[in-house]
Amino acid sequence: MGMSKRKSMLESFFDNYRDIFNKGINDELDGEELRDLYSECFIGANPLGVSCGKNDKKLLEVSKEGYSFYRKIGVTSMEIVSKEVNLLDDFHAMVKVRWRSHFIKENSKETLEFENLYFVQTIEDKPKIFGWITPDEQKSLRERGLI
Repeated sequence: MGMSKRKSMLESFFDNYRDIFNKGINDELDGEELRDLYSECFIGANPLGVSCGKNDKKLLEVSKEGYSFYRKIGVTSMEIVSKEVNLLDDFHAMVKVRWRSHFIKENSKETLEFENLYFVQTIEDKPKIFGWITPDEQKSLRERGLI
């Protein structure tokens, strides 16, 4: 597969990721759709440390808890502001996604932007996230008075 086709496929993959995330926020999560985004195991890193996970029932439980938390603090949707796809080799890519979180705080609509880095492996034209790096989300939420 050519470079431009791979980049286009990964951009579409993250559009689908956004749509699935928004389904979760709206309490319409399809667990199989969510699990299909991730490799069998994965790592996540932020300024507080590194965690490892498996693509199993616990992933669904943790995700549902996360979506519930977002609803509780007023998040209504997520949108992608930009995507930067960096192909690392024939199978791996690093994708920088700039997100805009829409939320309601004290009856006013507000937004919060942040960037995440995702590491994706593509085998047989099927992308799967195997890792990500995120900012300190809790700190950002505290600074905006959401928690």
